[in-house]
Amino acid sequence: QGQLVESGGGLVQPGGSLRLSCTASGFNLETYAVHWFRQAPGKEREGVSCISQSDDTYYGDSVKGRFTSSRDNAKNTVYLQMSGLKPEDTAVYYCAANLDCSLAYYAIDYWGQGTQVTVSS
Repeated sequence: QGQLVESGGGLVQPGGSLRLSCTASGFNLETYAVHWFRQAPGKEREGVSCISQSDDTYYGDSVKGRFTSSRDNAKNTVYLQMSGLKPEDTAVYYCAANLDCSLAYYAIDYWGQGTQVTVSS
């Protein structure tokens, strides 16, 4: 049974940086599109980014130019490098895998458990 595990969340000051990791076990993450979603209390889930199997990347408007997604296939891991963090980036961040970035959060084969990111002074 495959699973995704996120790590790297925490408390950071505005303007700071964090790198989230999404590591797969039990399956080859390289064969999946990997999404990052986030959800803040009282708000709807928001798509943050997607990296395709061929390493094309897509970002939500609110994070373009500040967040970057990348893969390390040797580690079966996808990263989300976040910089220029703002208080409105505070949320639980989830990684998820499916077969195409265009599917967004439909037909998700694997979900991570989530990691909290808090941006506050």
